[in-house]
Formats: sequence, structure tokens, C-alpha cells
Amino acid sequence: MRIFLDANILFSAAWTDGAVRQLLALTEAAGHELWADAYVFEEARRNLAAKTSTGLAVLNAMANRIKIGGMSTGRLQLPDSMNLPDKNQPVLAAAIHHHCDILVTGDRTHFGQFYGKTIQGVTVLSPAMLAETILC
Repeated sequence: MRIFLDANILFSAAWTDGAVRQLLALTEAAGHELWADAYVFEEARRNLAAKTSTGLAVLNAMANRIKIGGMSTGRLQLPDSMNLPDKNQPVLAAAIHHHCDILVTGDRTHFGQFYGKTIQGVTVLSPAMLAETILC
């Protein structure tokens, strides 16, 4: 499976050697492809730079293992009942553009309404939901 990582997932995995980093390692070990794009990678890099230089080194090392595609500039045609802020639309659009099966994000505020739903072929999951899907 192709799994698209939101910036907050990249940030968490680079910030600390905790559950998210371990989840990504297990996901890779199970043979799944990890994807991001320049938009989310740059957001994670910018947020890490504001907090710690150590995290930047880890993020850069992760970049060698993750497939990073170009930014998607497409706009999404979502039903009126599915409201996604403009700043978050490029994340979902990139996951769709790169033909990912899953978008994993910890952004419950903006993506929580989509957890467990499939939008144009991409299922939106929280990290815990990804763990249940991949590891069970």
C-alpha cells in the first residue's frame, strides 16, 4: 500500500523516537511505501527548525526512505457537507495525486470528520487507525 504522511506525522516521527516513528518503521518493514510531497515535507521542516536542529537531521534521514513527490496544485471537488480548510486541501490533493491508498494525519481538528472515510480513493486515518490497519 501507498501511505501518504501529513506534515504532523513527519514532525512527530522526527521530533522524538516514540510511537509514530516506530509505527512508520513497522509500516515500512511490512512492505508498504511511505509517501509525502514537497508541501508537507517543507511544513514539517519549517516547524522542526523552529523547535530543534536535532529533529531536522532525523527528518532529512527520513527523506532518504520516503518517496517525496512534487506538490499537487489541484483543487478538490468535495461535497458541500465535507468542509476542509484551504490550507489542508493540498495535503489530501497530494495523496490523491500520488495514488496513495491511505492518508495518515494526526490533525483531528481539520481531518477528524474524514477519519475512516475514503475520498477519491484515499482513506483518511489517524496514526492509531493506521496501526490497527497495518499491524492487526
